[in-house]
Amino acid sequence: MAKATAVWLVDNTTLTFAQVAEFCGLHILEVQGIADGEVAVGIRGFDPVANNQLEYSELEIGQNDPDYRLKLKPNPNAGTPKGKRISRYTPLSKRQDRPAAIAWLVKYHPELSTAQITKLIGTTKPTIDSIRNRTHWNISGIQPTDPVALGLCKQIDLDEAVKAAAEKKAKERATKESAEGKSLVGTSESLKTDSESKLPSNLSDLASFSLTSLEKSDSTTD
Repeated sequence: MAKATAVWLVDNTTLTFAQVAEFCGLHILEVQGIADGEVAVGIRGFDPVANNQLEYSELEIGQNDPDYRLKLKPNPNAGTPKGKRISRYTPLSKRQDRPAAIAWLVKYHPELSTAQITKLIGTTKPTIDSIRNRTHWNISGIQPTDPVALGLCKQIDLDEAVKAAAEKKAKERATKESAEGKSLVGTSESLKTDSESKLPSNLSDLASFSLTSLEKSDSTTD
């Protein structure tokens, strides 16, 4: 309930827009819109202190220090099952930028797999496939944009993914070339062996080879 929480914090505290935006996972302009009455109109405020999501002491520290970032109160009952992967959260305000980020990755880093793109920006396989195949409903309106600039992933994560994809592609290419090379060498060696066993190496061998062949032919005929 990010917007409902932001509504309550804006109405009941002196926190800065930046503090509210970071705590609620919203864009600072959305928080400003809430304060101006242009966003989240009609949404009832959600008290994070009363609902055991934020300590009141945290709220006091944040109001006294504009640079302080509020910390969400840990929930002891919200344990994650062992071995279960946690999907990365993308703020609602940034989700509309995903198609632009996917289009950029597909265009400038085609070596990235669908799984890598999904992990990088938290999207889904059907969305990636629709943009790859240009069947997305808004494909004509999508402008490829760097996901790092959009805040959907970190530069270091993007670099690591590109490096891993390039290494995998290079390895596959080397394996393919090695297999093709072995096949070609085997054929040439086979032809060389057959030629050496069937053809004479000089003129003298050619004469004996011809006579032997004729003798064999005569004996067969007799």
